[in-house]
Amino acid sequence: MVLKLNTAVMTACGQRVAAILHEKEVPYELIEPDWANKELRSESWLEKHPFGQMPYIDDEGFILFESRAISRYIATKYASSGTPLLPSDTSDLKVMALLDQAISIETSNFDPHAGGLMMEKVFKGWGGKEADPILVAKYEEGMVGKLDGFEKLLAKQKYMAGDSLTFVDFFYLPYGTGLEKVGYDYLTNESKYPNITLTVKAIHGIELRCMSQMVPSLSQLQLVAGHGYLGASAGQALYTLIGRFPRAPRSGP
Repeated sequence: MVLKLNTAVMTACGQRVAAILHEKEVPYELIEPDWANKELRSESWLEKHPFGQMPYIDDEGFILFESRAISRYIATKYASSGTPLLPSDTSDLKVMALLDQAISIETSNFDPHAGGLMMEKVFKGWGGKEADPILVAKYEEGMVGKLDGFEKLLAKQKYMAGDSLTFVDFFYLPYGTGLEKVGYDYLTNESKYPNITLTVKAIHGIELRCMSQMVPSLSQLQLVAGHGYLGASAGQALYTLIGRFPRAPRSGP
C-alpha cells in the first residue's frame, strides 16, 4: 500500500515532506484537501490531525503529522533507500543529540522569521491584503540577527547537523528559495556570509528541477484565500513562489 501524503501543493511544510520522500525514492500518493468544503475543519480531517493543519501522512494506517517529524520518520524508515539523510552513526548519542539540536535551530531561529517574511511579502497579497511594514521590519531584523549564528556554526561544519547531509538541511529550501525570489539575499550573500552560501550551494547542487505540479495556480490560491486559510500561522503559510525544488516528486507505486 503506497504512502499517502495529505497536504496542499502550495504549503512549505508539504513541499518539505515531498522533498524528503523523493530523495529517499519513496513512492507516494499526494492527496489535496477539499478547500471548497473546508476539509481541514471537517471531523474526518481533525480525526487525523486534531489541529486542523497539514501535512499528515497515512503509512498503511499509521498516521503522523508535523512535517519535521514526518521527515525524520521517512529518513529513518527508508534509511537504505535513495539519498542518505541520516548521520552515519545513529547509535552515537552525541551525534544524534547534534541532529536534534539542528532540528531545533531551524524551528527556533529560521522558520519564525523566514515564514513571517513570506507571509507579509507574498502570501498576504494573494488574499488581497497589504504587507504590514512594522512586521516586515521586525522579521527582517530578526533574520539578520540570526545569520551571524548560522555563519559561525557553518564555519565549523559543512551542514546543519555536522559534516553529512541530513533531512534537516532540506527544511531550509522552501522558505530559503522563496525569500531569494522576493529579493532577499540572506542565504546567497557570499561576501557577507561565505559559509552559509557554501552550504546552500551544496544543498542546491542536488539536481534542482522545476516542479510545475507543485506550483499552485492563481485559481487555487484565490480559492484558498477565499476560504480564510491565509490567516494560518507562519508555519502553515502558503508557499507560492517556488519555481525550483530538489527533483520532481514521485507519485504512486
